[in-house]
Amino acid sequence: QHYYITNNLSIMGNEQAKLSPEELRELEDSTYFDKRELQKWFREFMKDCPSGSLSKDDFIRIYQQFFPQGNPSQFATHVFKVFDSNSDGCISFKEFIVALSVTSKGSLDEKLDWAFSLYDLDGDGYISSAEMLSIVTSIYEMVGNMLILPKDEDTPQKRVRKIFMQMDQDNDGRLTRQEFKDGSKMDPFIVQALSIDYDQNKIEPKKS
Repeated sequence: QHYYITNNLSIMGNEQAKLSPEELRELEDSTYFDKRELQKWFREFMKDCPSGSLSKDDFIRIYQQFFPQGNPSQFATHVFKVFDSNSDGCISFKEFIVALSVTSKGSLDEKLDWAFSLYDLDGDGYISSAEMLSIVTSIYEMVGNMLILPKDEDTPQKRVRKIFMQMDQDNDGRLTRQEFKDGSKMDPFIVQALSIDYDQNKIEPKKS
C-alpha cells in the first residue's frame, strides 16, 4: 500500500497571508508548484503555523492523527530532519514546500534521492545496516498491524537482511547512493514506504 498523508493544514487560512512577488518567483523556480498553488499552501501553512514555522512536536502530531493504530513518532522524527534542511529545529514554509514538491511531484530519481537522505542518518554518504534498521523499525512501528508481511519480512531485522542481500552489490556492509537507488527501483517496499506524498485533506491507502 502507498500512503498519501495529509499535511493537515487548514484550508480556510488567513486570506491576507500572501507571499511577495520575489518569494513567489524563488519558489516557482525551486519547486513544481505554480503561483496559485504556492499562495494556497502558504495561507494554509500560516493558519496552522502563525509563527511561520512548524515544530517537531506538531509534525509528529500530524502523523499520529493518521496512524493511530501504530507509533509514528520515530519515523516522523526522521522525516522532520530531512524537511528541516538548515537543522534549526523547525520547518519554515520554504523548507516545507520544497520537500513537499519532491515527495508529491518529483520524479522517481528525485524521490529516491530524498529517501536516501532519510536513511543516511549521519550524512556520511552511505547507508549502514544499523541506519537501515532504524528507519525500517520506525516504519513497522508506524504502520502497526496494517500490513500483513511474508515470513521472511515479518521483523525489521529480516527485512533489512533481505534488503542488503539484494542491494549491497559489493558486499561491504553499506549502501552507496547508487546501490540504494538501483535496488529501490526493483523493490516496491522502498519506493512505497518512503515516497511519502503529502496531499491535502486526506490519507488514502492505495493498492499497488
